[in-house]
Amino acid sequence: MKNDCLFCAIIAGEIPSKKVYEDEQCYAFYDIEPQAPTHFLVVPKEHICCAAKIDESNSSVVAHCFEVIAKICKELGVESYRIVNNCGDQAGQTVKHLHFHVLAGRDMTWPPG
Repeated sequence: MKNDCLFCAIIAGEIPSKKVYEDEQCYAFYDIEPQAPTHFLVVPKEHICCAAKIDESNSSVVAHCFEVIAKICKELGVESYRIVNNCGDQAGQTVKHLHFHVLAGRDMTWPPG
């Protein structure tokens, strides 16, 4: 856990969230500013700052996050969805803790926006 990280504080229960799922490796919660009818985030509990820092020592937790995304979507009855990860400031990453946005319930456009 990183002391100044918003998502670490959410995972620790220091900041309230609307939890979707939790296990020993990851935490999922609804986005406070949803961009689609269904919009939740899946974050590893281990503090990994961004996708650029994924390596062989932590990649298994990333694979687990994707397994959890599939499980949650199945439980919610969501068959079509978009998974978004922003890596770095120019890409729009505002919280420096690896996380995956899952959006569903509307037609998605490209480019996003």
